[in-house]
Amino acid sequence: MKQWLIFATENAIVIIDALALVIIVVGTVEAFVGGLRAMLGSPSGHERRDIWLRYARWLVAGLTFQLAADIIETSITTSWEAVGRIAAIALIRTFLNYFLDRDLEEVRQRQREGPPLRPA
Repeated sequence: MKQWLIFATENAIVIIDALALVIIVVGTVEAFVGGLRAMLGSPSGHERRDIWLRYARWLVAGLTFQLAADIIETSITTSWEAVGRIAAIALIRTFLNYFLDRDLEEVRQRQREGPPLRPA
């Protein structure tokens, strides 16, 4: 039974990491194409911000999947060295995710507030 759980867990980690990879690659390609269009055209600041926001959302999703795989991996890891390595990676991913999410929320808040009023 234990071997079956380890086998299932290892496969789940690979699948989740593959999903994260697909999410990040799709988001990167989309951002690259959008950025290329923006460079060739004359985008407004709003269009450039939208490209960045969409990319940040893709990255947050990918990081979240990778973090899930890391958490699952700790359940079958037997050495403290490996647990420490996974913990360090998870910590870095958590910080990246936190700061990306915080930046996204700041932009959302600014969008809700609207443009600042200019004196007449």
